[in-house]
Amino acid sequence: MVDNSRKPAHSQEWFETALASIGDAVITTDKDGRVSFMNPVAESLTGWKLSDAAGKPLTHVFHIVNEDTRRPAENPAARVLCEGVVVGLANHTVLIARDGTERAIDDSAAPIKSLEGRVDGVVLVFRDVTERRRTERALQLSEERFRLLVEGTRDYAIFMLDPRGHVSTWNVGAMRIKWYQANEIIGKHFSVFYPPEAVASGWPQKELETAAATGRFEDEGWRLRKDGSKFWANVILTALRDEAGKLIGFSKITRDLTERMEADTRIRQSERRYRRLFETSRDGILLVEPTTGKVVDANPAASELFGRPCEKLVGKELWELGIFKNAEANQGFLRRMEERSRSRYDSLTLARSGATPLELEFIGNAYVTETGTVIQCNFRDISERRQLARAQEEAEASADLHRRKDEFLAMLSHELRNPLASLVNGVHLLRLQEADENAIQKQARTIIERQVGHLTRLIDDLLEVSRISTGRIRLHRENIDARGVVQRAVEMVRPLMMERHHELTIDQPPDPVWLYADPTRLEQVLANLLNNAAKYTDPGGRIVATVEPDGDEVVLRVRDTGVGIPPELLPRIFDLFTQAERSLDRSQGGLGIGLTLVKRLVEMHGGTAEVHSALGQGSEFVIRLPSGTRPDHETPPDETAQKKIAPLQVLVVDDNQDMASSTALVLRAAGHDVRVAHSASDALAIAADYRPKVILLDIGLPGTDGYEVARRLRQLPECQGARLIAVTGYGQESDRVLSRQAGFDSHLVKPVDPHQLRTVLAADDSKNSQPTQS
Repeated sequence: MVDNSRKPAHSQEWFETALASIGDAVITTDKDGRVSFMNPVAESLTGWKLSDAAGKPLTHVFHIVNEDTRRPAENPAARVLCEGVVVGLANHTVLIARDGTERAIDDSAAPIKSLEGRVDGVVLVFRDVTERRRTERALQLSEERFRLLVEGTRDYAIFMLDPRGHVSTWNVGAMRIKWYQANEIIGKHFSVFYPPEAVASGWPQKELETAAATGRFEDEGWRLRKDGSKFWANVILTALRDEAGKLIGFSKITRDLTERMEADTRIRQSERRYRRLFETSRDGILLVEPTTGKVVDANPAASELFGRPCEKLVGKELWELGIFKNAEANQGFLRRMEERSRSRYDSLTLARSGATPLELEFIGNAYVTETGTVIQCNFRDISERRQLARAQEEAEASADLHRRKDEFLAMLSHELRNPLASLVNGVHLLRLQEADENAIQKQARTIIERQVGHLTRLIDDLLEVSRISTGRIRLHRENIDARGVVQRAVEMVRPLMMERHHELTIDQPPDPVWLYADPTRLEQVLANLLNNAAKYTDPGGRIVATVEPDGDEVVLRVRDTGVGIPPELLPRIFDLFTQAERSLDRSQGGLGIGLTLVKRLVEMHGGTAEVHSALGQGSEFVIRLPSGTRPDHETPPDETAQKKIAPLQVLVVDDNQDMASSTALVLRAAGHDVRVAHSASDALAIAADYRPKVILLDIGLPGTDGYEVARRLRQLPECQGARLIAVTGYGQESDRVLSRQAGFDSHLVKPVDPHQLRTVLAADDSKNSQPTQS
């Protein structure tokens, strides 16, 4: 008796093995359009491993757009699942891999049907056609360019003849030169372009026979226009044959050289003037006899370039002067000149005995003189131009290095935010127990609080440099009183000044000094200057902050009695990562980015930043900003954070256990009921049972990210009306847009100040007049 119980598994295994072995990429989905299988080719093209992609929507893994419009292309699986038919991709479809790599593809999608005819999934087969697409485009472009070249060329008559010499095509240049319209000349024998004596001698037929025998015929002579007038023409006749070698016609190119003949006459009449130009040209010029390849004349500029008197250049071949490496290469140049009458070398290195090598641009032109053909070789020293080009390349490489450095700094700052957020929560909890602290505990807490604040500022500075460098900072300006900005900046650095026993003086007028500025960014500028002054001023020193109006500007000064700035450092004191060495241990050195932020933020406000200092005599930083105007009304104080918040049911979701635990402790200390989840699945399960009013949700959860969790929470009936707050280390504007799209009400960046969290919860409380108690 045959056991059929293992057949489905065996069939599935055989099916997947077969798909894995074929050369095309294959992806299968279930009936909901989620990935169930990928073969190695599909993994390679999409950049997704099956272990990562399994269970994800096909559109998440198979990201396709229209090559021309960049709009998302239709998901083939969706149509197959809907209609149950085989579907192919539209033309010009591009697959964007997980790492951003783009490939042109074509594919087809077919339904996977059960024995009952039910659509249980989709099989998608696709392949990389990038090279084929590139070849097709190149061929189309080449053909189109050739067509446009022929049809649009006005200086040359370009037309085709049949094997017997009758005109079969006609371009714009032919019409301009010969004056015939296409309908007047097509079908007629090309001998109508020749003078009667040439026709009588059989010359047109000789041209055809010669071209048919040798493949090409070139001639110069008199030709006729439609009205019978003559012009001097250069003619090239080329035989055209099919793949079997059968003659199918001729191509003929005619150029009107009448003006050139007249110009040649004028040149012969002005030989003396030409000689004067030859002698005074800044390009080195060598005249070469084409048969022997020897120099017959040289100008003074050539003598200077080659480091030899003119008479020592005459009689030499170009390879003997270092232009070509040997006589064989020299002969190759002469052959090209004979065939084409022109050669160009964009860069040649000329080694000179006892002198610096030169980079030369070399152009050779062959032309006819009264005594025969001569090759004129023009040499131009491009050493300086090449040095500038190399410097530009180095500058671009340096810019790329800076970009990657900024990306690294942004990622580093993000990775530091999770542990820092836990520390901030811990310090806040310790502060709540301040009444029970002994002296040692209070001192320890103060030290931790101060150093956590210092670390927070360092991380913020790192992110600010990255944002400014990539142009992602936007100022939110308003009319503000500069005095208030100074006071708030002083409060930010007061702990450091108190620790070092500095004497701080604030010199400002009694009346408001209005600025049109971003208050947060301006506080950051002043705090950096004050912090810098405190670091480089010895204990007991003096620091003065001054605010004064000056015409249509406001001047802010920070002056200290510190160590001063070395004169060699002054010109680059605002450069990134520039700082003075305060001591061997660099205990107050920082990262050297604070002053860079100062200058760039001030310049974004339309102002200037400058410094005056002398070693051992302190420093003075001067900020000048455009003045503002008195606002029509003052902003009422924010009372949200001051009101008493009714207890709330709060769910904290974060895979970092320290972060989740410390946040829960802070919330419980404020009287709230708190539950904690460390994964997406736990969060969804707890939320359905707990019915929270507020959910603090981390974005960077493992497996299912916070955006997806937010969408699923919004679908739960138990979470209708709950307030979703993103708590994350990602704080770019693009991250905030994503959180809004996912359904978040607020977006907080780690570390979250407990007072800021209280403000957000108070805003939530104002929307829930009767919160549910736990």
